[in-house]
Amino acid sequence: MGILNVTQDSFYDGGLYNSPEKALKQALKMANDGADIIDIGANSTRPYAEILSAEDELNIIKDYIPYLTDRVNAVFSVDTFYPLTADYALNNGVSIINDVSGVFNEKMAETVKKHKCGWVIMYNGRNYENKAENRSLTDAVSLFFCDMLKKCNDFGIPSEYIMLDSGIGFTDSFEEDIELIKNTSQLKNKNCAYLTALSNKRVIKNSSGADGGERVYGTVAANVLAVAGGADFLRVHNVKENRLAVNTADKIIRGK
Repeated sequence: MGILNVTQDSFYDGGLYNSPEKALKQALKMANDGADIIDIGANSTRPYAEILSAEDELNIIKDYIPYLTDRVNAVFSVDTFYPLTADYALNNGVSIINDVSGVFNEKMAETVKKHKCGWVIMYNGRNYENKAENRSLTDAVSLFFCDMLKKCNDFGIPSEYIMLDSGIGFTDSFEEDIELIKNTSQLKNKNCAYLTALSNKRVIKNSSGADGGERVYGTVAANVLAVAGGADFLRVHNVKENRLAVNTADKIIRGK
């Protein structure tokens, strides 16, 4: 999953693709580099970012969708927690909702059910509290996943529509991010797909000592470990480097 931020203030690439022409050039590059999915986001979710309203986010997204979906041969997802944006995107060439809210929003569930689309559900430690005393983060995230899958099932959304994300970078500390990466195999639910989204985040900066474009090396290393743990999808800024690395990892680990 290639990341296409059309925001001004994303933590890594804010402002680089904030016009339809720039975004199209990057989307075509990512597709050529091996992206299966291109994830468009107009709302920065970095810590302390100013969150756009649903109406403001939608007004931005309309400049890029369907402009991009009509011109690039890839599956598209939209990074949003607003049903308003999701419904518009799904009516205009997008197939997956990447929802980082960390809550079960019934209006979003209705949108997913109506469109029969994919739904990435992320554990968001900022919004979801189920860490009891002496319970590890891994256990808390696993319980969250089970809770979300049950709610989806009760709502009539099959598990094959769902992709789970442990929320690396949305935790309280570097140590918790490391725990989530290390425990991929424990977090992966056998009933649905699993997404790892650690690309160039603070855990990479803090563990590798690299910054800027050099974070790609740590990102590749961590993603290979995630693949070894069973991750099905990787959300990345640098598609080509990660694609080539995980092609090799797949051959070694899964024989694919």
